[in-house]
Amino acid sequence: MRSMSVAATGMMAQQLHVEVISNNIANMTTTGFKRMRPEFQDLLYQSQRRIGAASSADGTIIPAGVQLGLGVKTASVYRVLEQGNLVNTENRLDLAVQGSGYFVVELPTGELGYTRSGNFQLSPDGEIVTADGYLISPGIAVPEDAIEIAINPEGMVAAKIQGEVEMRVLGQLELATFVNPVGLEALGDNLLLETEASGPANLGTPGSAGYGGVLQGFLESSNVNPVQEITSLITAQRAYDMNSKVISASDEMMMTVTQLR
Repeated sequence: MRSMSVAATGMMAQQLHVEVISNNIANMTTTGFKRMRPEFQDLLYQSQRRIGAASSADGTIIPAGVQLGLGVKTASVYRVLEQGNLVNTENRLDLAVQGSGYFVVELPTGELGYTRSGNFQLSPDGEIVTADGYLISPGIAVPEDAIEIAINPEGMVAAKIQGEVEMRVLGQLELATFVNPVGLEALGDNLLLETEASGPANLGTPGSAGYGGVLQGFLESSNVNPVQEITSLITAQRAYDMNSKVISASDEMMMTVTQLR
């Protein structure tokens, strides 16, 4: 009886759906987090009467046939890239990307990581780093005697130095874009890695064509919608229950067959 195995694939799919939802809800307050959405596909079909096969010597064909599906499978877990809300923090080292693009981070392995989380800090050497101490590329150092840091929407970093009249330019931030940003690999710690699916990183100046602007004193909040997630959770739970009832009904039907005399 195929119905038991088919319903089992449905329960496994909805279990994964709930796991994705739980991760979304857990990251409701994670800076720059993008919610995930699972995509499902139907499995192979068994043809008991093939569509288009000849049904007589006169050349008539079967218009519909009989195809029995074998269940469902997970095709992908898709990252939804819509912009999160911008929250004013009034912290001069908090940056948000308004539009497309990722901040570039130099990892200890020598690789480049990418992030939308702009809650940056200063290292003991005065360099702009992430919360884990990873250097923002290209490296920009703030002098010890700087009394104010200013970052414009084009990513130009300047500082007001004590005793100097004009702002001193310290460097230029860059943003990275990708042909297929959903193909980036999640590394954890709000970091993403380039893959063959994402394509190579295209570095550019914030505010130029195809790149978002940088807002100082703001952070991009998670784009998780709690109402939408709870609705999806209820739907997944109901689907899981329905598949379990199919297994129970199939078991009762098989029991009826075994009791025949």
